[in-house]
Amino acid sequence: MADGQIVCHGPRSHLFYVGPDAERPAEFKDFHLKAEVMTKPGSNSGIFFHTKFQDTGWPTVGYEMQVNNSQKDPVRTGSIYNVVKNFVPPANDDTWFTQELIVKGKAMAVIVDGRVLFEFVEPEGVTGTRKLSAGTFALQAHDPGSEVHYKNLRVKRLK
Repeated sequence: MADGQIVCHGPRSHLFYVGPDAERPAEFKDFHLKAEVMTKPGSNSGIFFHTKFQDTGWPTVGYEMQVNNSQKDPVRTGSIYNVVKNFVPPANDDTWFTQELIVKGKAMAVIVDGRVLFEFVEPEGVTGTRKLSAGTFALQAHDPGSEVHYKNLRVKRLK
């Protein structure tokens, strides 16, 4: 953490939000998440949602909203990894931008700097652990060559 920012830099790791009581982890179903983000050139990160805490490895539960404006992986900021792919960077490196995610029922919308990138409705019958359900959030440090800054992370539960 530096100057009120969460800096994701270093080997692959994930920072999970567990809430005020780790014995009873935070759960979010329908929500509006908003974060200010700044990517450094060649960086890759992500915001996992509807996920669960795990000690090691890539999160195996929930979805990842991609944060990547210029890294070699062509799947860019705002994509829902392996579900909805955006190949055009909606923001620039070295500049703060807002990234939002709204999940309500089986629908999600991704917004970058006030512009809706897409709206997606999860089809019926999705099985396995990569699906909308409920869970927490995790910020991803992707690799030692990546540096992504997050600040002013806010989430509002929707009813």
